[in-house]
Amino acid sequence: MGTILSRKRKDGTVGHTAVIRIKKGGKVVHTESETFDRKQAAEAWMKKRETALAEPGGLDKREDPTLKAVIEQYNLEKLREHGRTKAQVLKTISESDLGARRCSEIAARDIVAYIQALTMKDGRPPEPSTRQNYLSHLTSVFKVARPAWGYPLDWQAATDARIVLNKLGIIGRSKERERRPTLEELDRLMNFYSRTVRRRRDTIPMQKIICFAIFSTRRQEEITTVLREDLDAEHHELLVRDMKDPGETVGNLVRTTLTPEALQLIERHGAKKGEIWPYNHRTISHSFRKACNFLGIEDLHFHDLRHDGISRLFEMGWTIPQAATVSGHRTWESLKRYSHIKQRGDKYADWPWLKKVLALEPGERSA
Repeated sequence: MGTILSRKRKDGTVGHTAVIRIKKGGKVVHTESETFDRKQAAEAWMKKRETALAEPGGLDKREDPTLKAVIEQYNLEKLREHGRTKAQVLKTISESDLGARRCSEIAARDIVAYIQALTMKDGRPPEPSTRQNYLSHLTSVFKVARPAWGYPLDWQAATDARIVLNKLGIIGRSKERERRPTLEELDRLMNFYSRTVRRRRDTIPMQKIICFAIFSTRRQEEITTVLREDLDAEHHELLVRDMKDPGETVGNLVRTTLTPEALQLIERHGAKKGEIWPYNHRTISHSFRKACNFLGIEDLHFHDLRHDGISRLFEMGWTIPQAATVSGHRTWESLKRYSHIKQRGDKYADWPWLKKVLALEPGERSA
């Protein structure tokens, strides 16, 4: 009735997951699992649980499991890996007081109270957009619990909670940033990296990456994972794997259009296979932030380069459908914020740094 699945973790250790599945009439009516560091502990837990479930009424008790148990089953039976954020959010919910409640006990007011009480690690209250992420990932579990497994987890309760939290202003979308780098700020950044990196051949080529972020409109996580094998230079296309998405990021494959400048940057960089920019996206962000602080450039984030790149397309007269092929937006709704931008021409038409960066040999830094 039960099996042990042993899998190597990213840190090199091995986790042993004890999985119990019970069938009735050829259908799985109950699943539960628990992961242990030791295989003997997994076997002992599985034996104990199988004994308890075999007792009269034992399975009936599990037909109203805790929210934590449902989340564990949701994680176990998914076909695609969750993104890092979703996995962490569900783990946090599992370990909360809400996670300890049985499905039939969870009402809209309980969900509202949980979202209201959320705090960050440093004790600060989270932004409405963060609270909304928690509710969205929790709702994804509510959506499947009853139709897939027959658990009394009320989707309407999650829907009602969303209405209340929205009306109270507790949840909401992220504030749309309008910050764009000026050419003067970019000149200072490029000069900074020329001076500080000239003597170090092993550092990240930030000049190239800054240019690529602008002209490709790629996020920093995407820049560091795109593969040379996924480039279709003939058609100016690049397949982006695991593109950020409100639903499922992992496994989200999107074929994007490359601007001529972005294609040139890839080809001049010289990568023949594997990751084009094999660097840690957090290190890129840290370097950019550190440079801005040193130069006194206020409130500029690396992600603002993507916003600037998309804005440039509209200033050059691109339509929403055309810009979406570059940015990778699945719906045009998100790009309507750019519709007010008037056609002004190419901001970077005479920017000397693009020519300097394109002239660099692989591994070379601009002086």
